[in-house]
Amino acid sequence: VQLQAFGGGLVQAGGSLRLSCASSIRISSFTSMGWYCQAPGKQRELVATISFDGSSTTYGDSVKGRFTISRDNAENILYLQMSSLKPDDTGIYYCKASRTWGAYWGQGTQVTVSS
Repeated sequence: VQLQAFGGGLVQAGGSLRLSCASSIRISSFTSMGWYCQAPGKQRELVATISFDGSSTTYGDSVKGRFTISRDNAENILYLQMSSLKPDDTGIYYCKASRTWGAYWGQGTQVTVSS
């Protein structure tokens, strides 16, 4: 299984970005998928997760109301729409795909928010 995350970049505070994570296999086979962020010098933290059919989502407290996770099972892509970005959102964003017996991680995409 390969997960390819892309869409990161440099953006000013208050701006928006959309991250995408393309899977080499059908994402409907995963029980859940999610985005995680690792800021410089910090541990990787949960940003958002979504169930296999998109019916259930969870968000980290710092991104609630600003970020939206979604998935396109037909195209096998996971998305993260990021709005009202803050400098504290800076980090490497990783996508994760979970199955009952394990999980897979993508390589990460850098997001930098300037003040």
